[in-house]
Amino acid sequence: MKLFFIEFLEIFAIASRAIRTNKMRSALTTLGIIIGIVAVTTMSTAIVGLRDAFLSSISSLGSDVLYVSKTPWFAMGDWSQYRNRKDITMDQYEKLKEALTIYEAIAPTKSTFGMNVKREEKSVISSIIYGTTEEFQKTSQIELEEGRFMSEMDVKAARKVCIIGQDIVKELFPRESPINKEIKINNVPFKVLGVMTKQGSGFLGSFSMDGNIIMPLRAFEVLAGESRGRLRIDVKVGDTAKLDDAREEITAAMRIIRKVPHGKPDDFAINQQEAFKQMYDQTVGIIALAGIVITTLSLFVGAIGIMNIMFVSVTERTKEIGIRKAIGARTWSILLQFLTESALICLIGGIIGLMISFPLSLIINQFLPTSMPLPIVGLALIISIVVGLISGFLPAWKASRLNPVDSLRYE
Repeated sequence: MKLFFIEFLEIFAIASRAIRTNKMRSALTTLGIIIGIVAVTTMSTAIVGLRDAFLSSISSLGSDVLYVSKTPWFAMGDWSQYRNRKDITMDQYEKLKEALTIYEAIAPTKSTFGMNVKREEKSVISSIIYGTTEEFQKTSQIELEEGRFMSEMDVKAARKVCIIGQDIVKELFPRESPINKEIKINNVPFKVLGVMTKQGSGFLGSFSMDGNIIMPLRAFEVLAGESRGRLRIDVKVGDTAKLDDAREEITAAMRIIRKVPHGKPDDFAINQQEAFKQMYDQTVGIIALAGIVITTLSLFVGAIGIMNIMFVSVTERTKEIGIRKAIGARTWSILLQFLTESALICLIGGIIGLMISFPLSLIINQFLPTSMPLPIVGLALIISIVVGLISGFLPAWKASRLNPVDSLRYE
């Protein structure tokens, strides 16, 4: 083992010296690998970064929450089959709440976008306004920075009270606490009960969740009109292991409540966070596949270039190979020498590619979220070495099989 290690160090030194001797040729040879590694790492960092941002943006949905609504989030097939369904009603919510046994919290919810929110001379446009009940704090995992959430009494009395996000506070209450102060939403006065903690951007940065407002459901219907916003029922199961059981229980109860005939399909949908993940993975999977094809082509072109250069190198160093064999170098030693040289060229190309792709990912991060975890760096280096070994195998095999007598006579 010690002798092998010593011989490998000698082989590595010979391969390194050969690369240094032909600096320009080695540099040009690595270009294909550099381009391939830049492509694969840039694509990977973008995909990983987007996925992290995506998961963060849908985290408010809760992995243990089921959303009962009229239509699925991602409708497939003829849209008319969903459009003609009857809306979910508060009476159905009450019956479902009474029928369910597997749940931690349940809240009827309506929502609408972009209402004008004013205080004195200041105004701001809200992101989403929710009309719901006191249990929404549990189903949506809302946390408060100050004040309190609306109570059961606030909801039953349809009081004009609300909980606001940080963007609303920043614009309307820059130097004072908003608690128990009045704001006007579409010119209707509401008292501020609480302020939500900072939540950041919504779905992939499409809107700010800190511009959201929450109020009692009946107050929402008076403000926006009963026809605005379809009612959905948010059911927090509390245990992801019970999600399937809860889904089956909700399905059975809703079929009875909505009088769905036996053998007929459900006329409602039960959505959950996983649906977003699956749709995202399908979409990104197609993009990733296209990226892999492009990257593979780039690496293939680079591998062909390295193979050609290695064949040239073997031809140029035929006499050297003959001398090494004449003084006792074994076949596997010659094979390993040229494989090491090829792998080393590709590894250098991979390192240079990473040095280019890292600052490139930082630039891209100004427009799209990116992330370069260590596994991607390791994968890029492994790909570089594997490409080097594959592209260098035939030239190395040819070198190891040369006849020492013929090689010594080669001019």
